[in-house]
Amino acid sequence: MALKDAAGNPVLQLWFDGELVRADAPLAPLTTHALHYGSGVFEGIRSYQTVDGGSAVFRLPEHMERMRKGCELLGIDFDVRQATAATLQVLRANRQSAAYIRPLAWCGTGSIGLDVAPLSKHLMVATFGTVVHLSGSAVKLGVSSWRRNPATSLPPLKLCGAYVNSILAKHEAKTRGFDEALFVDEAGMVVECTGANVFMLNGDKLTAVEHADALPGITRDTVIALTGAESRAVPLAELMQADEVFVCGTAAEVTPINILNEHRFAYDKRGREIAQLYRDVVSGADSSHRAWLTDVGLPRD
Repeated sequence: MALKDAAGNPVLQLWFDGELVRADAPLAPLTTHALHYGSGVFEGIRSYQTVDGGSAVFRLPEHMERMRKGCELLGIDFDVRQATAATLQVLRANRQSAAYIRPLAWCGTGSIGLDVAPLSKHLMVATFGTVVHLSGSAVKLGVSSWRRNPATSLPPLKLCGAYVNSILAKHEAKTRGFDEALFVDEAGMVVECTGANVFMLNGDKLTAVEHADALPGITRDTVIALTGAESRAVPLAELMQADEVFVCGTAAEVTPINILNEHRFAYDKRGREIAQLYRDVVSGADSSHRAWLTDVGLPRD
């Protein structure tokens, strides 16, 4: 049942260690290890209103499995079935058919040192009104002066502390007048954006940028499956000469890039076609990929 405040307004709930609580409840002490060191793992997931009037989470098992891998590295027990059930429970409690979903597992209290073994471990799942990353009709992408965390130092998973790297690059990009930052390695090879993978189109050849330091994106995997794009390493110089460039991620979905540094791409037609194809899949309009959708169990409109 949805909570309401004294004025009758809905109050968002989240799932925390086995029960639903108010989303604004003070639950993490200031000595929480993850607050000091970033010792946590998260995922970004989306639910969508479907064409049949229901609601479904897109590729929920794949997100949960990636989160499990991150938790394993930090010694956090992660029950995929429990986290899956918690996700659906929160969406139903908040009556949200279209939402951005944030599961977070983290190391709590017990020590302020770097050994995570003696620490308490926690899990929450929160939901938010749909977050649209890189929205706008003219997205400007700038090459960052920062390098992406190398996979030999930090595995390309959604580890909380690793995302300070993305924050630095995003902040720099914004101060330079760009919407988003592009990571490039020392050899001039494209890696990814702060929270999205990169694709390019040359003629009728669609390429997914591949790099060992980049997150193996679930949206990236989806677009490859839908389009048959090849996956390979791409130099920045080649990306700059592409007919079209677009980026993709759970929050960004499929977003065409209009400008990279000072270069303006002439076309975005194919990117917008793929964006529509993606929307058809996540909404259930394309029934051939219904297996990617997990029904939330909300009443149909």
